[in-house]
Amino acid sequence: MALGTATDPYELRFDTGRICLDLVATTHPVERLGSLDALRAWITGSGLVPPGTPLAHADLTWLTGFRELRGETARLVRGRPAPPTPAHGLALARVNELALAAPPAPRAVPGEDGTLVRELTGPPRCAALLGALARDAVELLTDPVARASLRQCAGDNCPIVYVDTSRGRRRRWCSSEICGNRERVARHRRRAALAR
Repeated sequence: MALGTATDPYELRFDTGRICLDLVATTHPVERLGSLDALRAWITGSGLVPPGTPLAHADLTWLTGFRELRGETARLVRGRPAPPTPAHGLALARVNELALAAPPAPRAVPGEDGTLVRELTGPPRCAALLGALARDAVELLTDPVARASLRQCAGDNCPIVYVDTSRGRRRRWCSSEICGNRERVARHRRRAALAR
């Protein structure tokens, strides 16, 4: 949920407008969930767990589970065939199955300065985290307003899907700072080349 990027060390982005779409974006331009450390950084950076939540118990099955959910979610948000294909139906069934798991239970506790902060009641389980992501995908896919606001980035070779919440629904890029800037630089270079 924070807009922008958390560049070091994994160049993770959280600017699509939905956490399930942020997960889908981890495939571009290269695999961003290539290790358990990267997955742990994504889980924390996405806001699925409060900062400082221990995730040392995450293992390779977590990486497999997150990548599987990412693929199924991508299939559902990128291609909404009419009539639905068997692959679409299987993806939908898997996302619905994962959404059955209860998300991690938060609680409010006094922080160091006395203000209330969020923490989890215990170490999060993989199924609970996948359940929270799958529920977000279900909410996105079943909300007609959000679904109608889904856009594919207009940047060259950018497959990122995002929710367009801009005024007038005229957002063209997944990120003005990344794809938008590349487009502006390319446009400037074309104009400069023509001027020569």
